Amino acid sequence: MHDGEVATDEALVRRLIAAQFPQWARLPVERISSAGTNNAIYRLGPELAVRLPRIADAIEQVEFEYAWLPRLAPYSPVAVPEPVALGQPAEGYPWRWAVNRWVDGRTAVEDDADRPGFAVDLGEFVAALRRADVTGGRPGYRSGSLRTRDAYVREWTTAARDVVDTGAVLAAWEEALAAPAWDGPPVWTHGDLLTGNVLVRDGRLAGVIDFGAAGVGDPACDAIPAWAVLSAGTRDAFRAAAGFDDATWARGRGWALTFVAGLTYYRETNPVMAGIARRAIDAVLATPA
Repeated sequence: MHDGEVATDEALVRRLIAAQFPQWARLPVERISSAGTNNAIYRLGPELAVRLPRIADAIEQVEFEYAWLPRLAPYSPVAVPEPVALGQPAEGYPWRWAVNRWVDGRTAVEDDADRPGFAVDLGEFVAALRRADVTGGRPGYRSGSLRTRDAYVREWTTAARDVVDTGAVLAAWEEALAAPAWDGPPVWTHGDLLTGNVLVRDGRLAGVIDFGAAGVGDPACDAIPAWAVLSAGTRDAFRAAAGFDDATWARGRGWALTFVAGLTYYRETNPVMAGIARRAIDAVLATPA
């Protein structure tokens, strides 16, 4: 999917585990099929997961989770990854990597989009994360000003002109940019609440994974699942549970529009991510500002 991506496989994981964590050397290793773009995920026995960055930009994410997830977990109403160990470069693999507790559940699917209980759970997670202590927290990947993405959105909208109504996208983008800026204190955001990162069990939210984009700032980016995950019928329940005001909701529409990049960037290499991008863009355009 990316230039400079490092390939991994089960054999590499077995070698890394045997050399650095021999207590787990006899556990089976299974690659997990995922639409994730930054990390390769392997299941290690019944209780552990191994997470290896695929690109250099993801190295810091592994180290961030190892340091911060234990501090954020007490605020979450659902399970989040529990760091167990941090591996070192070896066996031809160039970067640090992580071993976490396995979080049980399946990734969200289309049927979940219409479940009010799931939407409320997701909103409550967003609201709970905002209450976490921000002392020492870094800025999130999507928790800054929406205007920092202006050139990016315009460039990728032009690139997607064969598959999207560019005039409609840019008009919606201008509406989002016109929303009042965040003037409150910085709060924690997950920043990447897409279908692959929210886990479901018995129709309810069971866990949230992949905090690589998390950080403190404007909470608007955590409104993204309203358009990228949920249906029009459950969107209001999510918003009410999350407690988004009008301005934050409007900026959230803008953050959903930034996924216009995925329409072309992932068109050939990651159809699932391209599909998420299509859903988000279509949902925003179908919703009045």
